[in-house]
Amino acid sequence: MGCDFIQLAVPGVRALNPYLPGKPVEELAREQGLDVSSIVKLASNENPLGAAQSSREAIAVMLDELARYPDSSLYNLRDALCKKLAVEPDQITFGNGSNDVLVLLAQCYLKEGCSAVFSEYAFAVYPIAVQATGAESIVVPAKNWGHDLEAMAEAVRSDTRIVFLANPNNPTGTRFSKTELLTFLGKVSEEVVVVLDEAYFEYVLDSEYPNGIALLNEYPNLIVIRTFSKAYGLAGGRIGYSVSNSEIASVLNRLRQPFNVNNLIEAAAVAVLNDEAYLNRSRQVNQDGMARIEAGLRSMGFDYISSSGNFITFDAGMGGDGLLSASS
Repeated sequence: MGCDFIQLAVPGVRALNPYLPGKPVEELAREQGLDVSSIVKLASNENPLGAAQSSREAIAVMLDELARYPDSSLYNLRDALCKKLAVEPDQITFGNGSNDVLVLLAQCYLKEGCSAVFSEYAFAVYPIAVQATGAESIVVPAKNWGHDLEAMAEAVRSDTRIVFLANPNNPTGTRFSKTELLTFLGKVSEEVVVVLDEAYFEYVLDSEYPNGIALLNEYPNLIVIRTFSKAYGLAGGRIGYSVSNSEIASVLNRLRQPFNVNNLIEAAAVAVLNDEAYLNRSRQVNQDGMARIEAGLRSMGFDYISSSGNFITFDAGMGGDGLLSASS
């Protein structure tokens, strides 16, 4: 009998199941004999507008550079983000999507004998990233489908190295206020890295919603994660980033692959970052779409969780497994 390569893998990875993303519409069409154009995909939180014209044009210009390695420092995008966010270049870490940065964080700060805290109904990547390192996951029960920040602060142990917070939360769409976040940060030791995942930041227009980047100077253990996949329409390009103090960024960039973001998508991200018309339209289309879905769910008698993202979770009436999420 041959070698068991599964057993050779490290224990944390061996116990994982592969991540199952939403099924592509092309695959569903083949399975069901449907016309692709007749399918509306609600399984992934993608931007229904498609990529911005500014991004498309930027990619077209860069096609002649496809044979060349990208700029590992992503100077153009780094510079654009520094100007937009009022941060320094050495505070930024880029990832092949924000997932990439989340995994980097786990690899850099977790190991066997350490723990990480996150909420029930958290983003699926958190437990995967933690388990792969051999660290322990501390899962805190949700409060009204969202983060119970008080309980999460109490759950932090002496061996806790990371706390994952998503605001708004995926998949429930809940959010917490600036006051709640500040209270939490005041309770957590500076030796615990607090990861504030703001993948849906651009969709929230509430004045009580905190901008994590504005808190970085006061809380050096805070790191903010954002992405171009949602409101900026570049999910297929896979580009995300974190902003933190320079020491955390330095640690992450020691492990980050040097060419983890390609030059076409860097150009697309720079273009759309400055495309306020596209961002505003994305927000408006999302608001209109969410209102339409909520009205439809109410008319059909489905219970749902009020959402601050571009998706909504509702009770499909199938018991404990009946919670489904639909994007707008």
